[in-house]
Amino acid sequence: MLITPALAQSGSLGGGGFGGLMPIVLVMVIFYFLLIRPQQKRAKQHKEMLAAVTRGDKIVTNGGIEGKVTKVVDGSDTIEVEIAKDVKVNVVRTMIADVRDKGPAKADPKADKKAKTEAKSK
Repeated sequence: MLITPALAQSGSLGGGGFGGLMPIVLVMVIFYFLLIRPQQKRAKQHKEMLAAVTRGDKIVTNGGIEGKVTKVVDGSDTIEVEIAKDVKVNVVRTMIADVRDKGPAKADPKADKKAKTEAKSK
C-alpha cells in the first residue's frame, strides 16, 4: 500500500518543452493565414477603392443609402452624394461600402492626339 504512492511520484517524463508549445504555435499560424491575412487584404482593397472614388460614381454607404457622387475634395474626409433629385448629403468617405458603377472615364489627352494623328495619316 505504501509503494503505490511512491511509484506514482517517481515517474516524471521530461519531454514537455518544445513539444508542448507546438500545437499552440500551429494554431497561431493557422489563425494568421485564415483570419488575419485575408482581413488585411480586404482592408487594403477598401482603402484603394475609397481613394479611387470620383465624381459620377454610384456608391452604397454602410447604412444602405445609394447615391451618385457629385463632389469630391482631395484631402477631405467627406464627399457630397446626391441621393435623389436635388437632395445632396455629405458622407464620410470611410462609410462607403461599395462603388457600384464607375462614372465616365476621363479621356487621356495623349491617346486622343495619337488617334487623331493616325486617322489623318490614313
